[in-house]
Amino acid sequence: MGYKRWTKSPEQLKADVRFNSLTVAKFINAIMLDGKKSTATRVFYDAMDIVGKRVKDVDPGEVFEKALDNCKPNVEVRSKRVGGSNYQVPMPVNRKRQQALAMRWLRDAIRAKKGRPMAQSLAQEVLDAYKGEGTAVTTRENVHRMADANKAFAHFAW
Repeated sequence: MGYKRWTKSPEQLKADVRFNSLTVAKFINAIMLDGKKSTATRVFYDAMDIVGKRVKDVDPGEVFEKALDNCKPNVEVRSKRVGGSNYQVPMPVNRKRQQALAMRWLRDAIRAKKGRPMAQSLAQEVLDAYKGEGTAVTTRENVHRMADANKAFAHFAW
Protein backbone atom coordinates (compact mmCIF):
# COMPACT_ATOMS: atom_id res chain seq x y z
CA MET A 1 0.00 0.00 0.00
CA GLY A 2 1.17 3.57 -0.54
CA TYR A 3 3.95 2.68 -2.99
CA LYS A 4 2.97 3.28 -6.59
CA ARG A 5 5.10 1.74 -9.27
CA TRP A 6 5.92 4.05 -12.19
CA THR A 7 5.68 2.59 -15.66
CA LYS A 8 5.43 3.99 -19.18
CA SER A 9 1.64 3.73 -19.10
CA PRO A 10 -0.32 6.74 -20.41
CA GLU A 11 -2.48 6.87 -17.25
CA GLN A 12 0.54 8.00 -15.22
CA LEU A 13 1.57 10.75 -17.65
CA LYS A 14 0.78 14.19 -16.25
CA ALA A 15 0.27 17.21 -18.51
CA ASP A 16 3.07 19.78 -18.52
CA VAL A 17 2.67 22.98 -16.50
CA ARG A 18 2.97 25.66 -19.18
CA PHE A 19 0.89 24.30 -22.07
CA ASN A 20 -1.20 21.78 -20.09
CA SER A 21 -0.60 19.23 -22.83
CA LEU A 22 0.06 15.49 -22.58
CA THR A 23 1.84 15.58 -25.94
CA VAL A 24 4.34 18.15 -24.67
CA ALA A 25 4.90 16.10 -21.49
CA LYS A 26 5.54 13.02 -23.63
CA PHE A 27 8.01 14.91 -25.82
CA ILE A 28 9.87 16.27 -22.79
CA ASN A 29 10.21 12.65 -21.62
CA ALA A 30 11.47 11.71 -25.10
CA ILE A 31 14.27 14.30 -25.11
CA MET A 32 15.28 13.54 -21.51
CA LEU A 33 18.69 11.93 -21.00
CA ASP A 34 19.82 10.03 -17.87
CA GLY A 35 16.62 10.90 -15.97
CA LYS A 36 17.36 14.65 -16.04
CA LYS A 37 13.81 15.81 -16.50
CA SER A 38 14.35 19.36 -15.23
CA THR A 39 17.07 19.87 -17.86
CA ALA A 40 14.84 18.46 -20.61
CA THR A 41 11.96 20.68 -19.46
CA ARG A 42 14.18 23.77 -19.44
CA VAL A 43 15.48 22.96 -22.95
CA PHE A 44 11.93 22.55 -24.27
CA TYR A 45 10.55 25.72 -22.67
CA ASP A 46 13.60 27.76 -23.80
CA ALA A 47 12.99 26.47 -27.33
CA MET A 48 9.31 27.44 -27.12
CA ASP A 49 10.33 30.95 -25.97
CA ILE A 50 12.52 31.25 -29.08
CA VAL A 51 9.63 29.96 -31.25
CA GLY A 52 7.31 32.50 -29.58
CA LYS A 53 9.66 35.35 -30.50
CA ARG A 54 9.95 34.24 -34.13
CA VAL A 55 6.25 33.45 -34.71
CA LYS A 56 4.31 36.34 -33.23
CA ASP A 57 0.68 35.59 -34.12
CA VAL A 58 0.49 31.88 -33.07
CA ASP A 59 0.85 30.26 -29.63
CA PRO A 60 4.14 28.25 -29.41
CA GLY A 61 2.20 25.22 -28.14
CA GLU A 62 0.09 25.21 -31.32
CA VAL A 63 3.23 25.63 -33.44
CA PHE A 64 4.72 22.55 -31.73
CA GLU A 65 1.52 20.49 -32.23
CA LYS A 66 1.36 21.46 -35.93
CA ALA A 67 5.07 20.70 -36.37
CA LEU A 68 4.55 17.26 -34.82
CA ASP A 69 1.54 16.63 -37.09
CA ASN A 70 3.70 17.50 -40.11
CA CYS A 71 6.22 14.83 -39.03
CA LYS A 72 3.67 12.02 -38.54
CA PRO A 73 3.82 9.27 -41.20
CA ASN A 74 0.62 7.78 -42.64
CA VAL A 75 2.24 4.62 -44.04
CA GLU A 76 5.48 2.78 -43.40
CA VAL A 77 7.18 -0.27 -44.86
CA ARG A 78 7.41 -3.43 -42.81
CA SER A 79 9.48 -6.45 -43.71
CA LYS A 80 7.40 -9.56 -44.42
CA ARG A 81 8.77 -12.99 -45.28
CA VAL A 82 6.77 -14.72 -48.00
CA GLY A 83 7.93 -17.93 -49.68
CA GLY A 84 11.60 -17.56 -48.85
CA SER A 85 11.83 -13.89 -49.86
CA ASN A 86 11.62 -10.76 -47.76
CA TYR A 87 9.31 -8.03 -49.07
CA GLN A 88 9.03 -4.44 -47.91
CA VAL A 89 5.25 -4.22 -47.48
CA PRO A 90 3.61 -0.78 -47.08
CA MET A 91 1.23 -0.71 -44.09
CA PRO A 92 -0.82 2.02 -42.42
CA VAL A 93 0.53 3.39 -39.12
CA ASN A 94 -1.71 3.63 -36.05
CA ARG A 95 -2.02 6.95 -34.16
CA LYS A 96 0.16 5.99 -31.21
CA ARG A 97 3.00 4.83 -33.45
CA GLN A 98 2.63 7.95 -35.65
CA GLN A 99 3.19 10.12 -32.58
CA ALA A 100 6.09 8.00 -31.33
CA LEU A 101 7.84 8.07 -34.72
CA ALA A 102 7.31 11.83 -35.14
CA MET A 103 8.77 12.52 -31.69
CA ARG A 104 11.70 10.18 -32.30
CA TRP A 105 12.51 11.77 -35.67
CA LEU A 106 12.28 15.27 -34.19
CA ARG A 107 14.52 14.28 -31.26
CA ASP A 108 17.08 12.57 -33.52
CA ALA A 109 17.13 15.60 -35.84
CA ILE A 110 17.98 17.98 -32.99
CA ARG A 111 20.57 15.63 -31.50
CA ALA A 112 22.28 15.34 -34.90
CA LYS A 113 22.86 19.12 -35.05
CA LYS A 114 26.17 19.65 -33.28
CA GLY A 115 27.71 22.90 -32.14
CA ARG A 116 24.53 24.69 -31.05
CA PRO A 117 22.62 24.71 -27.78
CA MET A 118 19.88 22.08 -27.85
CA ALA A 119 17.14 24.65 -27.22
CA GLN A 120 18.19 26.58 -30.36
CA SER A 121 18.30 23.48 -32.56
CA LEU A 122 14.93 22.33 -31.18
CA ALA A 123 13.39 25.74 -31.88
CA GLN A 124 14.80 25.74 -35.44
CA GLU A 125 13.65 22.18 -36.14
CA VAL A 126 10.15 22.89 -34.75
CA LEU A 127 9.87 26.00 -36.94
CA ASP A 128 11.10 24.07 -39.99
CA ALA A 129 8.63 21.22 -39.32
CA TYR A 130 5.86 23.80 -38.82
CA LYS A 131 6.60 25.09 -42.33
CA GLY A 132 6.72 21.52 -43.69
CA GLU A 133 10.49 21.29 -44.16
CA GLY A 134 13.48 20.25 -42.06
CA THR A 135 15.16 16.94 -41.21
CA ALA A 136 12.21 15.27 -39.41
CA VAL A 137 9.79 16.07 -42.25
CA THR A 138 12.38 14.84 -44.78
CA THR A 139 12.55 11.53 -42.89
CA ARG A 140 8.76 11.26 -43.12
CA GLU A 141 8.85 12.01 -46.85
CA ASN A 142 11.49 9.30 -47.34
CA VAL A 143 9.30 6.78 -45.49
CA HIS A 144 6.31 7.72 -47.68
CA ARG A 145 8.46 7.49 -50.82
CA MET A 146 9.66 4.04 -49.79
CA ALA A 147 6.07 2.89 -49.18
CA ASP A 148 5.03 4.31 -52.56
CA ALA A 149 7.88 2.50 -54.32
CA ASN A 150 6.82 -0.81 -52.75
CA LYS A 151 3.12 -0.42 -53.49
CA ALA A 152 3.31 -3.54 -55.67
CA PHE A 153 3.68 -5.65 -52.53
CA ALA A 154 0.68 -4.12 -50.74
CA HIS A 155 -1.34 -7.31 -51.30
CA PHE A 156 0.96 -9.04 -48.76
CA ALA A 157 -0.33 -6.81 -45.96
CA TRP A 158 -2.63 -9.00 -43.89
